[in-house]
Amino acid sequence: MHTATPPPARGIRLRPQPIGIFPPPVSLLLLPDRADRFASDALLSGDSRVLLRDEWRFYRLALQGRPNEAAQLLATDATPIGQYNRFVLAPSAELYSALRTALPAGLVPLLNAAAYSAGLIDMAPESGEARDAGLDGELLAMLLTVRATWHMEREEPEAALPLLEEAVQRARPCSPLFAAQLLHQLADLRCGSAPQQAIADYREALRLAGETPLWTLRAELWLHYGMALQDAANGRREVLLEAVKAYQEAIRAGLSQDANAEMYALAHNNLALAFLAMPMRDSSDQLRMGIAVQSLREALKVYHRETHPELWSSAQLNLANALQYLPTSHPEENLAQAVELYEELLTVRNRALDPLGYGRLLANLANALAHLGMFSPALEKMNEAYKLFHWHNETELAASALELVGRINERLGSGIEAEKG
Repeated sequence: MHTATPPPARGIRLRPQPIGIFPPPVSLLLLPDRADRFASDALLSGDSRVLLRDEWRFYRLALQGRPNEAAQLLATDATPIGQYNRFVLAPSAELYSALRTALPAGLVPLLNAAAYSAGLIDMAPESGEARDAGLDGELLAMLLTVRATWHMEREEPEAALPLLEEAVQRARPCSPLFAAQLLHQLADLRCGSAPQQAIADYREALRLAGETPLWTLRAELWLHYGMALQDAANGRREVLLEAVKAYQEAIRAGLSQDANAEMYALAHNNLALAFLAMPMRDSSDQLRMGIAVQSLREALKVYHRETHPELWSSAQLNLANALQYLPTSHPEENLAQAVELYEELLTVRNRALDPLGYGRLLANLANALAHLGMFSPALEKMNEAYKLFHWHNETELAASALELVGRINERLGSGIEAEKG
């Protein structure tokens, strides 16, 4: 990874630092000044498997989720960076008070950021404090990010946005992967108010992240990019197809039932919804319908009635609806499964609390039963759905249900006449 090297900050000689790239508390650790550019570049690319020299063993332990052991390694390190890192790994009010006056000016804003992140102080450092200390590049970007977090916790997104924007610009030349993660935060923040800008931010974040070994970051970026596209699609086929590709890339990044199951299920569920939102035009659309059904089945391997009741209910309903219209040489099997899914959903839907949802479910079930030739139970369910729609003044739904009642009666009458004949 080719990065611009910012000038040394006061008390911090090795630049750029892999600050902000890995999860806390590693995100705030600093590497001491040792000539190991290969390892430093690997960490800047998100490679946590790189061989680290003995002086950086504390960093390896922190990456492995062993902060206490890492802090013990630094117990006898009297250097300013060693003392700062020990505080990041094992923060305490006493150590914070001692280091505030003992550390060089360039480390104090970072110390304050670490203290805020640890909940020891209530105020995040301001950007002016960092600039006065001579911090720039990825170090300034980290402090701007912490300050933006402070504003977000106070529900002040309008104050957080410019801080994150500046953080991206500061990090981009020297730490592209950190800039990608900041763009991810920025896009998440903009999705509701500026969806097209959010989409552009996700694209740039994906470009900067490249093929980083941090596969969960790549998966999350692709997933959120797809969701932003899907929300902005308004039925446009080309945008929905782009969203589908994003979800597929998220899954290919490494998601599975065993590796981040929640994200895996969400990617499959949204992929299916994107396909189902497209109108059927040609034979390739029939294939996509089959992929949608398979994706919903994958999501339901994670979403269960007991653990994810709402997500399970939604995926179950979408699967049942898709099965009714899935092109196949054996439609009866799909219709029978759809009936089972609808009937199971009826056992968890509350008719009193959601009469219209209950009515729609009854109508879908009646439709599937009618396609199976089970006209009597289909008529019973559709009549019940009609009554619910009529009682709650849903005239269009009631008219549609009444029309289907008429069709079922015709089919039922035809069947009786055929039996007589």
